[in-house]
Amino acid sequence: MNPQPNASGRRFKNFFHKFTMMASAPRELWIVYGAYIMENLAYKVGAASVLTLWLSADLGFGDKSAGAMIAVWSAMLTLITVLVGSLVDALGIRRTFLLGFWICLVARTVMTLTAERWIVLPFGLFLQAVGIALMTPVMVAACKRYSNAAQRSVAFALFYALMNFGYAVGDMIFDHVRSAATEQSPLHKEHVAHIWRPTWQSLQQCPYQTLIFLSVVFTIPGLILVWFCLRDGVEMTEAGVKITPREKSGINSLATLLNSVRESAAKTWKIFSSLWGQPAFYRFLLFMSLVVGVRMIYYYILFLFPKYGLRELGDGLKIGHLTGVLNEVLILALVPICGVLTQKISAYRMVTFGSLVSALSVFFLAVPPQWFQSLADGWLGDAVAHRWLGVMGAVNPHYVSIFLFIVLYSIGETLWSPRLYEYAAACAPKGQEASYMSLSMLPMFAAKFFVGASSGWLLAQFCPPTGPRHSEVIWLFIGCLGLVTPLGTFLFRKKLQLHEAGR
Repeated sequence: MNPQPNASGRRFKNFFHKFTMMASAPRELWIVYGAYIMENLAYKVGAASVLTLWLSADLGFGDKSAGAMIAVWSAMLTLITVLVGSLVDALGIRRTFLLGFWICLVARTVMTLTAERWIVLPFGLFLQAVGIALMTPVMVAACKRYSNAAQRSVAFALFYALMNFGYAVGDMIFDHVRSAATEQSPLHKEHVAHIWRPTWQSLQQCPYQTLIFLSVVFTIPGLILVWFCLRDGVEMTEAGVKITPREKSGINSLATLLNSVRESAAKTWKIFSSLWGQPAFYRFLLFMSLVVGVRMIYYYILFLFPKYGLRELGDGLKIGHLTGVLNEVLILALVPICGVLTQKISAYRMVTFGSLVSALSVFFLAVPPQWFQSLADGWLGDAVAHRWLGVMGAVNPHYVSIFLFIVLYSIGETLWSPRLYEYAAACAPKGQEASYMSLSMLPMFAAKFFVGASSGWLLAQFCPPTGPRHSEVIWLFIGCLGLVTPLGTFLFRKKLQLHEAGR
């Protein structure tokens, strides 16, 4: 009698059981997932890769000035994320969610209504950074708070997969709006400097402002979901769901919510200052500094790639499909499976190996595109350009090199990025999860200034709108930055690697 089928059956049963364990998680985990999808959809449609194009097309910024504006915006977002983590721990998950959603709703509405710089920059673009910054640490803290040790790897894997689901839908909407719109000229400020009127003609004239309007629409369901469905004081323990309700005051109106923020200031400062007295925190901060290298690849894709892609492949390029949708669908499919199959491998090792894969992927764009001409003329070029993207005629080899880059980058991201959240949560003492997660962004504060400013300079220098281009230099530079992460984490592994239970 062959025992192999029984062994295979047990392995399949154990694999499936790791997902079914999530059924015992409190409803708050699923509410957070739903709100997270909507917020990521709003972020992808109304920010992310839209901002560089919006700044140039609607507000009249050039490559370098748009890059500088993105540098300020993204660095400001990161700095606020660093500062508000302790506020999340002090204020609570539900109240922080509500505050973040309200700020995002106001900011995105302002960006929808006007393109006057003196209004839209401080009260739209930069105010939105505050709202998004509030969301980042609270999402991660909620994911840990609403799952136990046995559920945590799968909970974080689902968290990351659903984020990419929201991003994928957002990228599809991005491409659809751009293709449906009639682009007027690189600068059509005469159409948008006044208070915006949401007519079909305006949608054609202002596609990026239309996308920001859609982000307003997508923000509202997340706000409603948290307001009416998320309970305060819920925690998933090893013994089951535990509820310790907070005091009722201040949760039913914006005014009292802001009052709660003021009352929590003293507690916030106490939590924040205590972190710098913990030796483990400095080890954690060094690790997150090394991870900056590979994380910068993602921000270059957001802020630099849209203009690079349009200039190399033409204005009709489906940017969202070629980069975002491909990346996000792969992650959506692979992350939950990877999360289950690699549970017994430490988060640190997964970050080291996965970051190496992602960094090496960039070099597909750092070599001459002619190297991929034979693939472009074959079945791969036909599948990517003709069948998927709807390109007519001969296939530019850039389509193949970009496709290979995004596929390999996505595989690496599947391995390292979800486990990065898990490493951060494992380092954090109980009750300080959001503080650690927000301060993990501290190294990115300086890095985002660098990414934003250098993206504009790199485009102007090596990939201008007209004239000769040497785009390979851009990606050679970015690939070398990405290699800092796997090399650094490997060299410092004895000092940084944690003992993780069950691994």
